[in-house]
Amino acid sequence: MNPFNLQQMLGQAKEMQEQMQTKLAATVVEASSGGGAVTVKMNGKKELLKLTIDPAAVASLSGLNPDVEMLEDLITAAINEAGRRAEEILKQSMQGMLGGLNLPPGLF
Repeated sequence: MNPFNLQQMLGQAKEMQEQMQTKLAATVVEASSGGGAVTVKMNGKKELLKLTIDPAAVASLSGLNPDVEMLEDLITAAINEAGRRAEEILKQSMQGMLGGLNLPPGLF
């Protein structure tokens, strides 16, 4: 194989990777749990951008036996759902970019 072609291919791969990283950073997904008690926004790189807790959910913690564990579970569920949505966007983007390369199934 011609070394120039290999360098050119590596350069194209690096450029594609940079484009993908930029696209993922700009993509925002949102998920909520507890009927909207907790909402999170996450970018396509799975970085948490914003966490919103409904004041009513916080007010429920002011009693004698606050259910902090429930609020923690709602936060965890919202973050995990946003992560799944970000992962799905990543898979779709990768398939779109690599679809023409005829890679083996299950690679992405």
